[in-house]
Amino acid sequence: MPLVGFTGAVLDRADRERNDPAALAAALADSHARLLRLNGLEPEVGAAGQLVWTSLADLPTGSEPLFLGYIDGMPHFAPLALGERHGTVRSPALFQMLALMPADQASLYACARSLVDWHQRHGFCPACGTPTELFRAGWARRCPACAAEHFPRTDPVVIMLAEHGGRVLLGRGPAWPPGRYSALAGFVEVGESIEEAVARETLEEAGVVVSNVRYVASQPWPFPSSLMIACVADAEDDGLTLDTHELEDAFWATRDEVRAALDGEAGARFGAPPPYAIAHTLLRAWLGGDT
Repeated sequence: MPLVGFTGAVLDRADRERNDPAALAAALADSHARLLRLNGLEPEVGAAGQLVWTSLADLPTGSEPLFLGYIDGMPHFAPLALGERHGTVRSPALFQMLALMPADQASLYACARSLVDWHQRHGFCPACGTPTELFRAGWARRCPACAAEHFPRTDPVVIMLAEHGGRVLLGRGPAWPPGRYSALAGFVEVGESIEEAVARETLEEAGVVVSNVRYVASQPWPFPSSLMIACVADAEDDGLTLDTHELEDAFWATRDEVRAALDGEAGARFGAPPPYAIAHTLLRAWLGGDT
């Protein structure tokens, strides 16, 4: 199985120190401590797609340091700009940077981005509406009024290939880049298993009944903070009834068509998802018989 995008960071998250004021103070005072350079929620990237780090002395005014953990014994932090909101827009420049980043760098960025974004969107207690306070070194927020504690959330999303007769079902959303097709995907709903979500989403979006759902791999997806759960399932037949609010088009792709798209061949029937997306990994795994 190829390395999945946004995974592979050599990061000791040091949960043991998040409730240890002395340990956190020592990390903040460490002359080797590093601070991630962010422009809003987007990273600064140097040579060979490496993230840019600076010292804690460069922490912007009006920001707090969020403790990410240790790399090679050095504490690493991300800046949380208080009172800022950046929404869900992702610039074309960000996707260009992600295409250049080594997997370990993209994984570090995903961790920092999701953590910063969560804080910016969860400044008030959902139980009583009081402004919350950062604690556990930036890995939680606490309400000073009702004492409720709130932790960064991850939303599970299934992303799946329905297989029938040696082909897989691919679709495209209305706002996607021209020619881009990918695996179908959707959020897992409350009271639902992964297998049930795969079956429901495939039926809702494409009118295809599936069974025999197999797990392949997972991926953190920091836009804003999802866990992509990649699966393959067997389709009952190849008839399609599309939900046009979700899918602009869909078709059954052969192995040769998938291979040509993943390899970027001229004249390929469709444009493949980028290598840092788990849909790319899922298609590679299907081609290799690893599903």
